[in-house]
Amino acid sequence: MSVAGTTLTLPALDDPNWADGPGGMKLWDSTVGTGKAAKHLDKVEIHYTGWTKDGQIFDSSVQRGSPATFPLGNLIKGWQEGIPGMKEGGVRRLLIPYAWAYGVNGSPPAIPPKADLVFEVKLISVK
Repeated sequence: MSVAGTTLTLPALDDPNWADGPGGMKLWDSTVGTGKAAKHLDKVEIHYTGWTKDGQIFDSSVQRGSPATFPLGNLIKGWQEGIPGMKEGGVRRLLIPYAWAYGVNGSPPAIPPKADLVFEVKLISVK
Protein backbone atom coordinates (compact mmCIF):
# COMPACT_ATOMS: atom_id res chain seq x y z
CA MET A 1 0.00 0.00 0.00
CA SER A 2 1.23 3.48 -0.71
CA VAL A 3 -0.20 6.94 -0.32
CA ALA A 4 0.94 9.66 -2.72
CA GLY A 5 3.68 11.76 -1.19
CA THR A 6 4.50 9.34 1.64
CA THR A 7 7.16 6.73 2.23
CA LEU A 8 7.56 3.64 4.38
CA THR A 9 11.31 4.24 4.62
CA LEU A 10 12.71 6.17 7.59
CA PRO A 11 13.73 9.66 6.42
CA ALA A 12 17.45 10.39 6.81
CA LEU A 13 17.93 11.85 10.28
CA ASP A 14 20.88 13.96 9.12
CA ASP A 15 19.10 15.44 6.07
CA PRO A 16 19.53 19.24 5.88
CA ASN A 17 15.77 19.68 5.25
CA TRP A 18 15.05 19.18 8.98
CA ALA A 19 14.30 22.52 10.66
CA ASP A 20 14.10 23.36 14.34
CA GLY A 21 10.60 23.25 15.77
CA PRO A 22 9.04 23.76 19.19
CA GLY A 23 10.14 21.75 22.21
CA GLY A 24 13.31 20.43 20.61
CA MET A 25 11.41 18.84 17.72
CA LYS A 26 12.65 18.84 14.15
CA LEU A 27 10.20 19.43 11.28
CA TRP A 28 10.48 18.79 7.55
CA ASP A 29 7.72 19.72 5.11
CA SER A 30 8.39 17.33 2.24
CA THR A 31 5.19 18.53 0.53
CA VAL A 32 3.52 21.84 1.32
CA GLY A 33 -0.24 21.57 1.14
CA THR A 34 -2.61 24.07 -0.46
CA GLY A 35 -5.83 23.46 1.48
CA LYS A 36 -7.17 24.53 4.85
CA ALA A 37 -4.56 24.86 7.62
CA ALA A 38 -4.88 22.78 10.80
CA LYS A 39 -5.22 24.59 14.12
CA HIS A 40 -4.44 23.31 17.63
CA LEU A 41 -7.89 21.98 18.59
CA ASP A 42 -9.05 20.76 15.17
CA LYS A 43 -9.99 17.21 14.32
CA VAL A 44 -7.78 15.97 11.48
CA GLU A 45 -7.92 13.12 9.00
CA ILE A 46 -4.41 11.90 8.31
CA HIS A 47 -2.25 9.12 6.95
CA TYR A 48 0.87 8.53 8.99
CA THR A 49 3.81 6.23 9.63
CA GLY A 50 5.78 6.15 12.88
CA TRP A 51 9.33 4.84 13.28
CA THR A 52 11.79 4.39 16.09
CA LYS A 53 15.12 6.00 15.22
CA ASP A 54 16.57 2.59 14.26
CA GLY A 55 14.06 2.44 11.38
CA GLN A 56 11.46 0.08 12.85
CA ILE A 57 7.87 0.96 11.96
CA PHE A 58 5.70 0.73 15.07
CA ASP A 59 2.45 2.04 13.56
CA SER A 60 1.25 3.02 10.10
CA SER A 61 -2.16 3.93 8.73
CA VAL A 62 -0.49 3.76 5.30
CA GLN A 63 0.25 0.05 5.81
CA ARG A 64 -3.31 -0.55 7.04
CA GLY A 65 -4.66 1.26 3.98
CA SER A 66 -7.04 3.38 6.00
CA PRO A 67 -6.54 6.97 7.18
CA ALA A 68 -7.12 7.89 10.81
CA THR A 69 -9.15 10.76 12.25
CA PHE A 70 -8.10 12.29 15.57
CA PRO A 71 -8.84 15.38 17.62
CA LEU A 72 -5.39 16.99 17.96
CA GLY A 73 -5.96 17.72 21.64
CA ASN A 74 -5.99 13.98 22.44
CA LEU A 75 -2.63 13.14 20.85
CA ILE A 76 0.97 13.15 22.00
CA LYS A 77 2.43 16.62 22.55
CA GLY A 78 4.68 16.29 19.48
CA TRP A 79 1.61 15.93 17.25
CA GLN A 80 -0.33 18.63 19.12
CA GLU A 81 2.50 21.06 18.37
CA GLY A 82 3.83 19.63 15.09
CA ILE A 83 0.66 19.31 13.01
CA PRO A 84 -0.93 22.77 13.44
CA GLY A 85 0.02 25.02 10.55
CA MET A 86 0.06 22.14 8.07
CA LYS A 87 -2.29 22.60 5.13
CA GLU A 88 -4.47 19.90 3.61
CA GLY A 89 -2.51 17.89 1.07
CA GLY A 90 0.77 18.54 2.90
CA VAL A 91 3.24 15.95 4.16
CA ARG A 92 5.30 16.80 7.24
CA ARG A 93 7.96 14.77 8.95
CA LEU A 94 8.33 15.13 12.71
CA LEU A 95 11.36 14.10 14.77
CA ILE A 96 9.94 14.14 18.29
CA PRO A 97 12.01 13.94 21.49
CA TYR A 98 10.81 11.28 23.90
CA ALA A 99 9.45 13.87 26.37
CA TRP A 100 6.90 14.96 23.73
CA ALA A 101 6.26 11.39 22.51
CA TYR A 102 5.63 8.52 24.96
CA GLY A 103 7.92 9.75 27.72
CA VAL A 104 10.30 7.94 30.03
CA ASN A 105 8.31 4.68 29.97
CA GLY A 106 7.64 4.47 26.23
CA SER A 107 4.75 2.28 25.10
CA PRO A 108 5.98 -1.32 25.30
CA PRO A 109 6.48 -3.51 23.46
CA ALA A 110 6.63 -1.41 20.27
CA ILE A 111 8.09 1.81 21.71
CA PRO A 112 10.99 1.47 24.16
CA PRO A 113 11.59 3.79 27.13
CA LYS A 114 12.94 7.26 26.30
CA ALA A 115 12.41 6.71 22.57
CA ASP A 116 12.74 9.69 20.25
CA LEU A 117 10.31 9.02 17.38
CA VAL A 118 9.98 9.93 13.72
CA PHE A 119 6.59 10.39 12.07
CA GLU A 120 5.52 11.22 8.57
CA VAL A 121 2.05 12.75 8.49
CA LYS A 122 -0.05 13.50 5.41
CA LEU A 123 -2.91 15.87 6.22
CA ILE A 124 -5.93 14.76 4.22
CA SER A 125 -8.54 17.04 5.75
CA VAL A 126 -9.30 19.36 8.64
CA LYS A 127 -12.72 18.65 10.14
